[in-house]
Formats: sequence, structure tokens, C-alpha cells
Amino acid sequence: MPPQRWRQGLPPALLLIGALPVGEFAQVLIGYPMRIVTARLVGEGFAAAGVGGVGVDTILVFENGVSQVDLPCSGVKSLWTGGLFLLAITWIEGRRIGLRWLLGALSFVVLLFTTNLLRVAALVGVGEVAGWRLFAEMLHVPLGVVGFAIACGAALLMVRRLPGQEFRIQNSEFRSSTAAERSATIERESTAASYTLPRPRWLAPLLAGVLALFALSYASRPIAVAQARAEPTPWQLPAELNPCALRVAAPMSGTGCVNDGAESVERARFSWRGYNGTLLLVTSRTRRAHHNPERCFESYGLTIEHSSAQLVDTAMPIRRLSLSNERQGGGELTANYWFQSVDRITDDYGARFWASVSLEQERWVLVSILFDEPQTEGDPNLIEFYQLLRAAVAEQLRAVDEVSSVS
Repeated sequence: MPPQRWRQGLPPALLLIGALPVGEFAQVLIGYPMRIVTARLVGEGFAAAGVGGVGVDTILVFENGVSQVDLPCSGVKSLWTGGLFLLAITWIEGRRIGLRWLLGALSFVVLLFTTNLLRVAALVGVGEVAGWRLFAEMLHVPLGVVGFAIACGAALLMVRRLPGQEFRIQNSEFRSSTAAERSATIERESTAASYTLPRPRWLAPLLAGVLALFALSYASRPIAVAQARAEPTPWQLPAELNPCALRVAAPMSGTGCVNDGAESVERARFSWRGYNGTLLLVTSRTRRAHHNPERCFESYGLTIEHSSAQLVDTAMPIRRLSLSNERQGGGELTANYWFQSVDRITDDYGARFWASVSLEQERWVLVSILFDEPQTEGDPNLIEFYQLLRAAVAEQLRAVDEVSSVS
């Protein structure tokens, strides 16, 4: 097949690749850093304006909780959807993909990030600073749509200013040919030109440099299987929880988790001040042994009705899930989870993922709680319960680290 033929299919091929279901990976790899940068910029902006008390955790929890509608016009989804839009209009308008196009695409990304930054700032200002949370929930969708539409309109204008597929006729006999022959020549040359995409000189060095960077930055960090399968340090749960150990069953199989790098898997029933439920604790240095607990709940036949971030205190963001059990007539349940290391707690799997990128991998614990009955958010007793568990997990991590350092 001549190069002109497969180059013609480059834009639609990229569109098909972009349509692949990789949204969850993009949320983890790109979404979390974007949220952190956005939250810091918004917090610094409010601090510069004289509005204190709006920290990064507060912004993250508020922005995650103001609406759980997963819009294609907000956050990392806007970058993905915007990229598909840019490729589509480039293909439709018949423009060349070159250096000017790449610069325009970079400007488009900056514009999308800026509109999302302004959206988050507006939501936090209205809902958190002014206290109009319901109004912020009403603004969430319109602000996202308007910002995305403005960015896409600017991208369309940019693409239309790019040069199209050029062609030049250098036939000395062209001037002396008949009108019909000239028309046929123009059509033939323009068609051939439309199949031809330029091959910039900078493209090959750029690709080689990117591949070399990936190769140099990669560092293999194999799991120490012997360490992972060593006898785990027994969990010492608080006696006031009245813990009762349970067998760990699929899909949270202890063997499966250990094969993925888990050091220990603990599952227990608890009963504390009238609150009853099941507790799951997975200790691991590698993210592969951890997961989003939503997957486990769904595998047991539970339906996730609502998911929101909850700030127990300034240093403890956790995830709150409202579940329904269709197998038992649609009864409501409440679940919570978080990821905890010695000095950090997060409800975001993206944060847990990026923590595993460092060469010195920390030990983390996935704490997952499923209550037997629905619970009220903000219950003071539950706040004390979460803090009690946090202290127990922190003590366990310190004990495990001491044993590891001695051995």
C-alpha cells in the first residue's frame, strides 16, 4: 500500500484509538495530578484574595462532592473529549497535522485547563465560601458546558486558520492543454496532494527522544514475593470494636491479594456502640494489591447509588458510598473506604497509584467498611469511629515497620 493511502486514514485512526474505553486509566494517570494542581491554584487564588481556610483537601472534597455526574466537559474528560473534537474537525476541514497544528493543540489544552480551573474556583467560591451549596450544584453542569463550548469554538477557529493540503502543478504542457485536460490535471494533482501528509524533520528526533526518555526513566521494581508471603504481623484491632475475624473469600481472596503483592488481608466483623458491619484491611507496598472497593461491592450484587468525598477532619478525607441491595429487596446500606500510610490518608485511588511510582515504596493499608444499616453523614459517633480506626491502622503500620527494620 502506498504511503499516501494509509496517511489519509491517520485522523480517523486516531479518532478510533481515542474512542477506546481507557477513561479510568486516564483518570488515574492524568486526572489526579490535574485535580491537585487545580486545587492548589484555586486555594492560592483565594488566599491572595484574602479568603483563608480554603485548603487543598477542602477544595478536592467539595469539588468531588458537589456533583457526581461524570461530565465529558469537566476535568480530564474535557481533555479527552476535546482531543477527539480537535481530531474530528482537523479531518473534516482537511487541514494538515504539522508543527502549527501541534502548537494549536497545546494552546487548546491550556484553554481547557483554564476553563476547568475557573469552573472549580466559581463552584468553591459559591458553595464553600459563600455557603450556597445548592446553588453550586445547580451551576456545576452549566459552567462545565459553557467552558467546554468556548474552548471548542476557539479550537475550530484555530483549525480553520491552518493551511490545507497544498498542491502545485509543474507540467510545462499544462498551459497549452485544453480546458478539459486542465480540469482533469487539477483534479488528479489535488487528489494526490490530499493523500499526502508532510513529514516534518523534527518528528523523527522527537519520537526518538520520547522513547529514550521512557527507557531511561523506567526502573523495574519487582515485588519481593518472599517478603509478601512472609508471616504477616497480626492485626491488633481495638477491643472496643469487639472484632471477630472472618474468612476472606472471593473476590477479595487472600491468596489472590498475596499473589498481587499484599502482605496481609484481614476481614472482621465489628460491633461498636450499636454500629455493626464488616471491616476489610489490605496491607501492601504495591498498588496492584489495592483496588477501588466499588468493584468488590458490585461483585457482591450491591448497586452504588451515590459516591461522595467526606472530610472527617482536616487530615482525613474518606469516601462515602450509598448502596442498595437488590437481592434483599433494595435495602439501603452505607460503606466507607480510604487508603492510609504512616503519614497520609486519601480517598483517591489516583493518589495511591502515584505514591507507588517512587523508588522507595511506602506500606499502605486499604480500609474498607460496610455497615449493616444506612448511616447519617456527619454523625459525631461515626467521626469518632473513623478516628479510632485511623489510630489503630497507624499503630499497626508503625509496628510492621519496626519489625521490618529489625529483620
